Amino acid sequence: MSIRWILWATLLFSFANFAIAEPLSYSVQLAKRYQAELPVSFYHVSEKYDGVRAIWDGKQLKTRTGNVIHAPAWFTDKLPKQWLDGELWAGYNNFAYVSSLARRRVPNNKNWQQVSYMVFDAPDSTQPFSQRYQLYHQTLSKVALPHVKPVVQHRFENHRQLERFFNTVVKKGGEGVMLHLSSAKHIGGRTKNLLKYKPYQDAEAKVIAHLPGKGRYSGKTGALLVKNESGIEFKIGSGLSDKERDTPPEIGSIVSFRHQGFTKYGKPRFAVFLGPKTTF
Repeated sequence: MSIRWILWATLLFSFANFAIAEPLSYSVQLAKRYQAELPVSFYHVSEKYDGVRAIWDGKQLKTRTGNVIHAPAWFTDKLPKQWLDGELWAGYNNFAYVSSLARRRVPNNKNWQQVSYMVFDAPDSTQPFSQRYQLYHQTLSKVALPHVKPVVQHRFENHRQLERFFNTVVKKGGEGVMLHLSSAKHIGGRTKNLLKYKPYQDAEAKVIAHLPGKGRYSGKTGALLVKNESGIEFKIGSGLSDKERDTPPEIGSIVSFRHQGFTKYGKPRFAVFLGPKTTF
């Protein structure tokens, strides 16, 4: 047997193994804002958990942009060899805590014991969400890991029932709710098949500084440093137009913004600039 034949055979065998081991890839599905375009009864509805999006590809946990999340081995060892989509969650108002853990290359076993993997989908482009819901529920019931939890999906007949559930979630500290179109198959990217319904609050604050921008906003205002009536300082970067970044509201002026409740430190969450105000 020639050396050349052995080399070719080895190469072909390696390629075949590589092809078999290569996992099926799914693009992450991203939500749009809920606008009640279809009847509520068309959707499965679940609580929206304020955590770190985590995709299990059958081998590794990854962020929605594909970066590996270095979870402890015990956290993922018994997860199934199929795609799952969910949130790493450590309770209400603990987003910063989970985000810090997910960024570390060396996992802290003790801290990860406070984290749950809240699974809300099993990506499959051939099945509608109603079937994928049953799939991830059945799969996780067999795995039976206490830190891996299937997110419960509800069905409502009208908007009043949806609003009642939404208010219950927000009252206990939740971020809002998600609506999955029951008949829709999984597709990547931002889609109307997945909607998020969050509470908003409008408020006002005083501009105390202009913070420099980076990247495309280099040389412009990247964010406003503001102070609210409670004396709490925070940044507002979202919602500023290019013109407003060139000529930002004057220091000492009052601006209005929209936010989604407060962090445990009292800072408005996800503040978005709306425009100037004349009174505080």
